[in-house]
Amino acid sequence: MAAIGFVFLVTLLLASSAAACDRCVHQSKVAFFSKAQALQSGACGYGSLATGFNDGRIAAAAPSIYKDGAGCGACFQMRCDNQKICSKEGATVVVTDRNHDNKTDFVLSSRAFAAMASNGMGPQLLKLGIATVQYRRVPCEYKSKNLAVRVEESSQKPHYLAIKLLYQGGQTEIEAVDVAKVGFANWNFMSRNYGAVWDTSRVPEGALQLRFVVTAGFDGKWYWAKSVLPADWTNGAIYDSGIQITDIAQEGCAICDDGTWKH
Repeated sequence: MAAIGFVFLVTLLLASSAAACDRCVHQSKVAFFSKAQALQSGACGYGSLATGFNDGRIAAAAPSIYKDGAGCGACFQMRCDNQKICSKEGATVVVTDRNHDNKTDFVLSSRAFAAMASNGMGPQLLKLGIATVQYRRVPCEYKSKNLAVRVEESSQKPHYLAIKLLYQGGQTEIEAVDVAKVGFANWNFMSRNYGAVWDTSRVPEGALQLRFVVTAGFDGKWYWAKSVLPADWTNGAIYDSGIQITDIAQEGCAICDDGTWKH
């Protein structure tokens, strides 16, 4: 039964990635929030932690990129088209919220918006308020951090556990999370509550291990974190999973596989 469920999940992953073509170069307009705090109450659930990601270069993304929360934590490289102001490298942003404005694919923090500018031209770019950009998905890199798990304040031991996933590397999406007692194979599935938050009312006793299914290659892949939460886990604490995701999901985007910028 588990194998059938996994095959079904992989089929969904393939269909999703084939339609998304994240690594293709897309064009859109982007705006920015004047205050980064506007992204702290975001739909991914990162709260005040969001402004600490990627040196504050964060963004709210359109529903097609947010993907009901699966796109939370994804990294995108974008550059604006004003050659007098904008740099060729552009900036990399991390998705921390959902953008409800259908006129733009992203609304950035002011720091992310200014980071697209050439040296010293950030203030001029900010004065524009909105910019035409090209963007593509790129791998997230957290060289000094593993995937981390934060226990949410809503957790109620031993009846309910909610966790938030932080610092997800690679270019993948986490599609499933299971939890079990360390040393045992009696896995209980967790559900995506919203954004990057997963929960379950079937909480094993003792220290806990986690396993994840991520989009990887043209298939799904298991990651196993063998000891994540101690038996005395506490609400609000952040725990190192001991692993980091490095895979890059492959997509059926042959036309744009080279990821070439359009100008």
